[in-house]
Amino acid sequence: MMAQDAMQPTISAAWKTTLGAMMISFSAVWVKLVHVSPTASAYYRVFLGGIFLLLILVIRGEPLWRGWRTFSWSLVAGLFFALDLYSWHRCIGYVGPGLATILGNFEVFLVPVAGVLLYGERLSWRFVLSVPLAVTGLFMIVGIRWEQLSPNYRIGIAYGLSTALFYTGFLVVLRRLQTHGSRPSALFSLMVVSFFTAFFLAVEMLRTGDSFAVPDLQSGVALIALGLFSQTVGWLLITHSLPLIPAAIAGLLLLLQPSLSFLWDVLFFGRETSTLAWAGVSLALSAIYIGATSGRRRSAKR
Repeated sequence: MMAQDAMQPTISAAWKTTLGAMMISFSAVWVKLVHVSPTASAYYRVFLGGIFLLLILVIRGEPLWRGWRTFSWSLVAGLFFALDLYSWHRCIGYVGPGLATILGNFEVFLVPVAGVLLYGERLSWRFVLSVPLAVTGLFMIVGIRWEQLSPNYRIGIAYGLSTALFYTGFLVVLRRLQTHGSRPSALFSLMVVSFFTAFFLAVEMLRTGDSFAVPDLQSGVALIALGLFSQTVGWLLITHSLPLIPAAIAGLLLLLQPSLSFLWDVLFFGRETSTLAWAGVSLALSAIYIGATSGRRRSAKR
């Protein structure tokens, strides 16, 4: 009986992580459904998400100022996250929600490399094994010959890999933000970063003459869902539950996010996928799992 009681927090956390991963898996679907530009959809995602997070902080009575050091590092994190979303939302338009999400999750291979370069950390044999598996899986999905891909498809892949690079920069800065100075809560950090990200994206929209108008009800509902469920609720469920789950199980549950994203692409948008491509998806996701569980637990992604 005591053993069962001890397992309850872990089981509850696993269900919350699963629900959070499912919510975040719809991120690219919401982006695909809106009738605004990629930059505008990214802007509303973080702006609305920031408002929801601010309301939670106000209700909890948490302080809304943590010093200039936190402010400055949050500003840098917001710049990286803005570049991340700018690239990813464009990638979705070129290659679809499924592949865009898988490419974005390639940050699991770049974060450990950043740890080696910046902090002198060591790479595990599991990580070294995961990289060629991921590359092989990607080639199986998109095709072996790069020159046979359409120009737009190649641009989409470039945007997807850029997403992984910028998200790695975001995670590195976020790590520094939460280990120095006032050490703000994850909730506070995400709120501040969301607003800074929205600021940078708004500046880009003004620079290019992009419209802030939401043209129809479908776009409005999808943007609210993107900000509420993908940027706020899903992320909070995963962040609060991960510390209670063994790393291997957590990595497996988080793998639901890119897996379901690819499945939604096939079911909702009619993505054509050959048997070889399905095998590539399985191989790439397996590599992501190996990479994600080879070191520190990863954070919520999309």
